[in-house]
Amino acid sequence: MTRMTLAKALNAGLRAAMEKDDKVLLMGEDVGRLGGVFRITDGLQKDFGEDRVLDSPLAESGIIGTAVGMAMRGYRPVCEIQFDGFVYPAYDQIVSQVAKMHFRTRGMVTMPLVIRIPYGGGIGAVEHHSESPEAQFAHTPGLKVVTCSNPVDGYFMIQQAIASDDPVIFLEPKRQYHADKVEVNEGAEMSDIAPLFTSTVARPGSDLTLLAYGPMVKTCLKVAEAAALEGRSIEVIDLRSLSPLDLGPAEESIRRTGRAVVAHEAHRNLGMGAEIAARLAESCFYSLEAPVLRVGSYDTPYPPSRIEEDYLPDLDRILDAVDRTFEF
Repeated sequence: MTRMTLAKALNAGLRAAMEKDDKVLLMGEDVGRLGGVFRITDGLQKDFGEDRVLDSPLAESGIIGTAVGMAMRGYRPVCEIQFDGFVYPAYDQIVSQVAKMHFRTRGMVTMPLVIRIPYGGGIGAVEHHSESPEAQFAHTPGLKVVTCSNPVDGYFMIQQAIASDDPVIFLEPKRQYHADKVEVNEGAEMSDIAPLFTSTVARPGSDLTLLAYGPMVKTCLKVAEAAALEGRSIEVIDLRSLSPLDLGPAEESIRRTGRAVVAHEAHRNLGMGAEIAARLAESCFYSLEAPVLRVGSYDTPYPPSRIEEDYLPDLDRILDAVDRTFEF
């Protein structure tokens, strides 16, 4: 067992994947000598060489296009997009090539490609450095979209994503990179770890089900602690996989609690919460005591950093939604 931050856990997970399979390559802006702007690839070029950890030009479309060719030739490229808001120059490659190649070739070509994207706010940065583009990728058939919320998941999920033959958008909550240290059992068997495309129960409860992913999981665990002081027991579901969505644990929970709230950092309008609320209304209609409520960021571009704490969902806004569900 080793105590790690999320950043160190991702670094260790990448190292483990590269040691297991010499076809795993890392590429991106400043991932080599610098070790990445958040130091996620720190030391990997030194240990694995410039042929396996490649510093790319400042050209996101070129990074993904090159990785598509590598994947078609049997490699397992792992691309880093330096910040969420810079992924859009590569958007055409991702939705037109990465997502469709397997279908276009009727299964003859696989696309074992991972695109790592630091996402979300809370670090005092500005637009292009604090965005939440998950719904745009989850809406695209052919892409798998996952996100980790803690070091344990970060260590194992990145290895599971690299081992997948499908293209995976791997979203990393940048505000959690260096936030907390927890024990990670690097020797655990993969068969004992939750499968990649599944959700998990982060905290059990009996009065209301709170669904979140990535950076919002930690906030929602604090919401559950605060609600417990008021006598309410909240179950927190860490969705982890946004495409495909695994709502099994949430549905099981709602059939016990009768109430649900979805929280995410992305804009509320047409965000992941809308899809989740619609599906839960279909599958749990006769168990729900109140509508499924959504809490997201406001429908504006990301604001200046001095007011981002007013923009992002926080404990009070989520607790307010919890209170409103009990008014029905």
